Amino acid sequence: MAKGAQATSSRASAFTDAASGALRRPANWLQLAKFCAVGASGYVVNLAVYATLLAFDVHYLLAAVCSFLVAVTNNYAWNRHWTFRRQRGHLVFQGFRFLVVSTIALAANLAFLSALVGLGVPKLPAQAIAIALVTPWNFVANKLWSFRRRPSV
Repeated sequence: MAKGAQATSSRASAFTDAASGALRRPANWLQLAKFCAVGASGYVVNLAVYATLLAFDVHYLLAAVCSFLVAVTNNYAWNRHWTFRRQRGHLVFQGFRFLVVSTIALAANLAFLSALVGLGVPKLPAQAIAIALVTPWNFVANKLWSFRRRPSV
């Protein structure tokens, strides 16, 4: 295996190990519940904005991007101030990481949404399913990267 591929494989393995360990700690289940509550509010915001834009004949993929931007702002504010409040870092730095994770989640969401609509699932239920499919990855990535605890010096 090439050196770069080994490094990538090691990082992926470390991320998987960290995710597995994080989800085994009981305290993280409370945090997961808070994350899901915030996510539920973002889910409602996302679908409300999405449905409104569809009612105005906005293309479903553009509507998904716009509703994502509104929902991600809602979710960042609530996650920073409630879910991960003991893990606050610099507002902009942490916000940028949250946006990166959320953008990757958006890309996965759009892929699922396109596939589901292509299979004949109506657009609103397809978006609801797509959001649910990306939520587990979104939590783990935000827990371990966006809002990770900084080691004490």
